[in-house]
Amino acid sequence: MLNENADFVQAKDFFKGILPDERVFFLVRHAERDHIKPTDADYGAHVGLTERGRAQALALGRCIPVDGDMVFFSSPVGRCIETAQFIAKGRGLENAHVEPLDGLGNFFVQDYDEFTKVLRAGFYEGICEWLANEMAGNPRKEIEAFCPLASRSEEMLAMMLEKGNARFNIFATHDAWSVPCLTHFCKMRFTPQRWMNFLTGMAVVTDAQKNVRRIVPVTGLETGWLEF
Repeated sequence: MLNENADFVQAKDFFKGILPDERVFFLVRHAERDHIKPTDADYGAHVGLTERGRAQALALGRCIPVDGDMVFFSSPVGRCIETAQFIAKGRGLENAHVEPLDGLGNFFVQDYDEFTKVLRAGFYEGICEWLANEMAGNPRKEIEAFCPLASRSEEMLAMMLEKGNARFNIFATHDAWSVPCLTHFCKMRFTPQRWMNFLTGMAVVTDAQKNVRRIVPVTGLETGWLEF
């Protein structure tokens, strides 16, 4: 059952609670970007961060403890790479390597042509319809754009745990792939009127052997919600 009252923990508070023997795998939406028009030929792939977005990412980096190594993975889209770079700078890592991962760019896409139709027809509406049907145990076959929610979310978690071998592991991605994971693992409810904010996502906390201890909705901003 979805929890309409579930909320995000601010990053500064979340990272203060990380124990010395714990690792963090943070799947986070990129920081604030410029507006994307539905008519954009590449649906905003060229759109980068705003100055405020860069400052947001720097501030998030400053929240992460300095005692522990750190690695960065990102969607190949520029604003996600830039988000990871500025988080690294905020942490004091000026020239950190960011590894692009194709999966972070389109992880839940099953049929790209159908997914493109969803983007054009109504991005938020299409994703929310897919998630609502999946969580109700009644997936509609005609929504062919997306993979099955539960199995693909578990694959995302497995991928993160496999790729990240540091104490702090950042996976910069898009709202389209953070929202499904938060829906599956944290039972959070999103609507076209109440969506996730920039620099917000899901933090997986494990022990040193990568056994999951808890999964926490986390935001690098004052609130993890956008109201439309």
